[in-house]
Amino acid sequence: MPAPFSAAVLRGGLCVLLGLVLALPVSLAGAPPAAAAAAAGDGSGSVVLVWDDPRIIESSGLVDTGRYLVTTNDSGDSGQVFTVAARGEDAGETVGVTTWSEDPTDVEALAPAGRGHVWVGDIGDNNAVRDSIQVARVPVGAGDRTVSPTVYDLVYPDGARDAETLLRHPRTGRLFVVSKELLGGSVYAAPATLDPDGPNELTRVGPVLPIATDGSFGLDGRSLVVRGYFSSVVYAWPSLRRVAEVAMPDQQQGEGIAVDRRGRLLVSTEGRGTAVLRVATPVRVRAILRGDEGDGAAGDGSDADEAEPGDLPDPDAFDPEVAADPARAVPDTVPSWILAGLTSLAALLLAGLAVLGLRGLLRRLRRLR
Repeated sequence: MPAPFSAAVLRGGLCVLLGLVLALPVSLAGAPPAAAAAAAGDGSGSVVLVWDDPRIIESSGLVDTGRYLVTTNDSGDSGQVFTVAARGEDAGETVGVTTWSEDPTDVEALAPAGRGHVWVGDIGDNNAVRDSIQVARVPVGAGDRTVSPTVYDLVYPDGARDAETLLRHPRTGRLFVVSKELLGGSVYAAPATLDPDGPNELTRVGPVLPIATDGSFGLDGRSLVVRGYFSSVVYAWPSLRRVAEVAMPDQQQGEGIAVDRRGRLLVSTEGRGTAVLRVATPVRVRAILRGDEGDGAAGDGSDADEAEPGDLPDPDAFDPEVAADPARAVPDTVPSWILAGLTSLAALLLAGLAVLGLRGLLRRLRRLR
């Protein structure tokens, strides 16, 4: 056998073998079913109500008061908050509208604010150019009203960014903003007491899932849930340790989530005449969001590394100085869907290497015939 033929066969064969050997484990590591299997629940939901009001076209933010559901429109609308009947024959009908601003910048979120009130978050910033974002506490309930609330300016410690999630701790009343970012968002704490003359500087607490569109604290403040378009994640508070994941229903553009008084998840979406859904929430997740510490918390046999409700930390233990200390910050993690995409891309590149090697080998064989 001529030496050139032997060398050609050897080089081509090595390229094919190397590409196939490397591509196989990488493609398996990047397979999306493994990531999808981590979410609890089947992503189904039952209809609670349908927004009857034609003015509700981009529901963004959701608060459950028990008797009412409260929502607001996404950017582009005037400052209006809609109070909608949640039960009975009138479910879905708007019973009151609160007008609080004629020209907000980009309203994106709501949070509970005590009996008969909600916090409104003018916090959207798609181009990350705003010097500050704003929040205001407004009354809601039956009847229309126009109010002029105190508006508080909030500023990020690390530059402007987009956000669609506003949280209020049920015990302390402290506000938190969750940024909406592709590689993972962050929770930012507002000062315990807001200064109307501001600005009020936020403090970064730690990381959460990417592309966060809304969130809510659990009923006792020892957990919180943050949703994206496809799933939601339940975190322990204030450690932000991930304790569960729940699949979201297929929605047009899901940007609302609330925890009802039984620990069940309610979700809303943009679009005229869309439905508010009650998500199929596993028993254990409902127990965590209620704050139960009974045996029911572990009844669904979920992953062993998920925390029991009794393991969740004291919600009053949040310390902004500790949160701001880089040495004690919760480490960021690369989201699983990004890892899957990168590993799949690597698999394609390596498979391409194998194909090129095989083609080169075949060409050399034909020349030597």
